[in-house]
Amino acid sequence: MSKEAVPEQEAAREPSVPEQQGPPKGLLQQMEELMAALNADLTQLDADLQQSTPADDTPPPAPRPPVGDEPTRS
Repeated sequence: MSKEAVPEQEAAREPSVPEQQGPPKGLLQQMEELMAALNADLTQLDADLQQSTPADDTPPPAPRPPVGDEPTRS
């Protein structure tokens, strides 16, 4: 590999994540922030689903047995 190819490869790489301002965050802190954001999203989704679901006190119908389990007559 020539020395000229290495700078071209490094120049072609652009960071996919914008550079952070200040000291870098630890992995644990990043995971905690992501989990907090996910939890907030799920809480909002749950609230949206609760509002869109009609309040119905009737239980769902009982499941029917599979067709293959019917007793055979002799």
